[in-house]
Amino acid sequence: MLGFGLVRSFVGVGSPCTSATLLRNGRRKHVRLGSGIKMTAVSSAKFSSSDTSEKPVSKDVLSFQEAISRLQKYWADKGCIVWHPYNHEVGAGTMNPATFLRVLGPEPWSVAYDEPSVRPDDSRYGENPNRVQRHTQFQVIMKPAPRNCQELLLGSFQVLGIDTAAHDVRFVEDNWESPALGAWGLGWEVWLDGMEVTQFTYFQQAGGYTCDPVSLEITYGLERIMMSLQNKNHFKDIVFSPGGISYGDIFMQNEVEMSTYNMDKANVERNQILFDAYEKEALDMIESRLPVPAYNYLLKASHTFNILDARGAVGVTERAAFFRRMRNLAREVSGLWYDRRKELGFPLLSPESDSKEPEIPRKEWQLMAEVVPFILEIGTEELPADDVDHAITQFERHLKELLVSSGLSHGSFKAFATPRRLVAVIDDLASSQADSEEEVKGPPRKIAVDEHGELTKAALGFCKKNGVDPADVEWRDLKGQSYLYATVKTKGRHAGEILAECLPSVISKIGFVKTMRWNASGTAFSRPIRWITALLGDEEIVFEYAGIESGRDSRGLRVSGGLAPKIPIGSAADFESAIRSKRIVLGVSERREMIREMVLKTASSVEGTIADEYTGLGEGTLLAEVANLVEDPKPVLGSFDSTFLKLPKAVLTTVMKKHQRYFPVVYPSSDELLPAFITVSNGPTDDEIVRNGNEAVLRARLSDASFFYDKDCQKSLAEFKPLLSGLTFQEKLGSMLDKNDRVEELVRSVGTMIGGSEKDLEAAERCASLFKADLATNMVVEFTSLAGEMGRHYAKTSGEDDDVADAIFETVLPRFFTDKVPQSTAGCIVAVTDRLDSLVGLFAAGCAPTANTDVYALRRTAVGLIAILQGKGLTLNLRDAVQEVARVQPLKVDDDTKNAIIEFIIRRFESSLLEQGKRVDLVRAVISEQGEDPLRVQAALGELENLVAESKSLVVALEVYGRPSRLIRSKGDIISTLEVHEELFESEIESNLYAAFQEAKQSIEANGHSVTSVVSALSTMQVQVDDFFENVFVMSDDEKVRTNRLALCANIAALPNGILDLNQIQ
Repeated sequence: MLGFGLVRSFVGVGSPCTSATLLRNGRRKHVRLGSGIKMTAVSSAKFSSSDTSEKPVSKDVLSFQEAISRLQKYWADKGCIVWHPYNHEVGAGTMNPATFLRVLGPEPWSVAYDEPSVRPDDSRYGENPNRVQRHTQFQVIMKPAPRNCQELLLGSFQVLGIDTAAHDVRFVEDNWESPALGAWGLGWEVWLDGMEVTQFTYFQQAGGYTCDPVSLEITYGLERIMMSLQNKNHFKDIVFSPGGISYGDIFMQNEVEMSTYNMDKANVERNQILFDAYEKEALDMIESRLPVPAYNYLLKASHTFNILDARGAVGVTERAAFFRRMRNLAREVSGLWYDRRKELGFPLLSPESDSKEPEIPRKEWQLMAEVVPFILEIGTEELPADDVDHAITQFERHLKELLVSSGLSHGSFKAFATPRRLVAVIDDLASSQADSEEEVKGPPRKIAVDEHGELTKAALGFCKKNGVDPADVEWRDLKGQSYLYATVKTKGRHAGEILAECLPSVISKIGFVKTMRWNASGTAFSRPIRWITALLGDEEIVFEYAGIESGRDSRGLRVSGGLAPKIPIGSAADFESAIRSKRIVLGVSERREMIREMVLKTASSVEGTIADEYTGLGEGTLLAEVANLVEDPKPVLGSFDSTFLKLPKAVLTTVMKKHQRYFPVVYPSSDELLPAFITVSNGPTDDEIVRNGNEAVLRARLSDASFFYDKDCQKSLAEFKPLLSGLTFQEKLGSMLDKNDRVEELVRSVGTMIGGSEKDLEAAERCASLFKADLATNMVVEFTSLAGEMGRHYAKTSGEDDDVADAIFETVLPRFFTDKVPQSTAGCIVAVTDRLDSLVGLFAAGCAPTANTDVYALRRTAVGLIAILQGKGLTLNLRDAVQEVARVQPLKVDDDTKNAIIEFIIRRFESSLLEQGKRVDLVRAVISEQGEDPLRVQAALGELENLVAESKSLVVALEVYGRPSRLIRSKGDIISTLEVHEELFESEIESNLYAAFQEAKQSIEANGHSVTSVVSALSTMQVQVDDFFENVFVMSDDEKVRTNRLALCANIAALPNGILDLNQIQ
């Protein structure tokens, strides 16, 4: 789903060529599809396919228009209205009012339609085989979302001739959000053998309004799907009609001419006037309370903006202003549409039924064995990979807490998780709570017995409250008084009764970073819950959660048509064996070990191996992610053309690992790449089909990467730098070029603060002049995670020195928590300066993080800054650095903002230290005094930890410091000076203390103001401090003497200032 002003190709870098299994006349026919994409240009003069002769078309080939007809019939049979493409240019099917407006409000709405989607920035004159400025989406909206959403989608694949049992079909996390439109939803990209063919989203909000009920959106990329099914390498060769007319025959002229208009001929001045006119017309229609024509003009304005953007006519500040204007229109139109439908009485809304869902009857539990097996399974649509690990940890913890609080003892506890289920298995769970007895004290005899010796109302009420017969109570003496006592016997509740009552609460406590609603229950979870299996022994534990009633049926792997057959579970003891018999591997660790062994063995078959960074068993690795994407892992070895090995290794591994979740195969001896990869499919798929499909996907991605790489290599890295002017950093702070220039201006002064040599400073200056240039390269625009990597590579190919090129890469480090820090001083200088520029500029622009938002990831920026200084042992005074960086900002940075920036960095530093397991009191003792220099904090904290271990000297120092410090804190308001006058001393005790203080001060200065010197100096003053406070009355009646003594104490209390705050140490 794409919003105003946003562009994405219909194919992107995914393959249009893969394998399919076509179903014809009830017989399965395997057809090998796709042998690669030929990157040959199409002449602008050609408006049709390259071959004008008669085109033989196999009867088995599904044409483009037949595919649309089949999808229309399929979804019409499922209750959808067959809608029409809208009569305005839209960037995506989402923007047809049949979606964007109709998902608002309570009215039910199911619709299906094909939508020509126009994106001027994707104009390629018909020369790019995978990208066009006008492509076709097929859009489905179902509101409210049905329970069998995924099955419906996969069933639609069947009518296109795709056998989902033979292919590797994946639901890969896709969280769509358009803050500019106040719209977002959660769902998936749907992959077919590694190729994204559909987007599948549950709308949560649109136009700033909560979607209630939730709508399901399915968006098919038709060109992508048809290129795959028809074995075509170029969009122009798609068979459009059964007669053999091609896509190029119909649309190539349009593609070439509209590309020419979009990129070369559109008049910028007139289109700017048109945008203003369309906006004004939309506002007038809103004023007239006509949301439909207002929306039409919003679409016109949006398309006009896209033309201006394609022409390169939208600058840094203009882009933000355009987005703001369109966002305001979208929200106004959405609100007006909702209000108008409400005024009309929501015509499509059926009268509410008075019938209520029948309540689940209370189950009478029968006596069981003393201990019985227990199983709880939460079945879901595919969870995001990270959520699998987070969810099972919480699930296990909350369930164990329930068992403990309920007094239900248990034996072994096993927790399992897959993308589609969270499972808890207990072999021996107590079938009931233990019976209990409790002695309860009642009222005293004088209240419990009347003058006739009979129990009073108070006593009888006590008996009734505790369920005891008055004849069974007894009297006991307590502290000279007689009290009524009762022995209250409580029979333990059945485990089934407790679990039926409390398991919904256990599920509700599982939290996620992002949650969604999907049905009328309003329950929020990571993805929809579709079944719950709960058994105690062979008895069902019946309860309802999220509109789902628990039962004894689990679900297996999806088979043909997308159906996941039920797996009846006779008893909790049978669960594991029943699930494993269906090839489902329940344990996360088990799947990781299995996949690791499989991919290493598979790689060895081509005399290769898999690098350790991909096969680590810990969190955050490729192996960990892949293990959470499958239930029945099966490795499939694929290959690619060795000519692609000319690409930088980082490009190849990024495409394979990040985009496709493939394991790159390397030579065991050199760690260099082989032209091979391993994908891990899910379930009993057809290996040849999956291999061919994934090879074609990778071939297309690498072909695009090769195209971008060759295009980039036509320029030096420095030639890309001016293009940064078209990339926005922040509206008030200018472009990326402006940011690059600021950093370039600052590196010498910041580098000098850090202590860089002249050689380091020269390398840093050259690095800073180019370090953002790769953001404008085609490769980084397409593969954003390669920023820095491509900068280094292009710097070297442009003839830059290796130390400069390496420093360019190091400026992006660390990229994540466990990443390495820059190793060269030049790289550190530029990386630190860049992060300081971001912090200072964005704070000044009003973009500081809040408790709930951190749009510019400034927390991560601050943590990275600290990590660099710590990791390389660099000293930097943050106050001086912030002051210097503020000097070059385009905005005024006042003192309050500077202080806020420094405090923000210090707090991130503090959190980092605490996450490393440091004692909170020791961290705060040091950071409160030396936080503006992280390196000094690190050294001081190490000293303090050693002193704590030794303990004796620190204890003495705390005692010595504590006496004058407490006095000063209580009398601080009357201390007017720190100046001590020896002539006002009235005793030798005062002189001795002052001499000890002076000696301590000199010792601290002589030893570099270290923590150890402070503790040692204070310890040597113990005798003099004790003597002073035991024999000298500080608060003398003589004001001068009193002031002098307070000044002496204040000086002693100030000895640790700037080094550590001893008051923090506990």
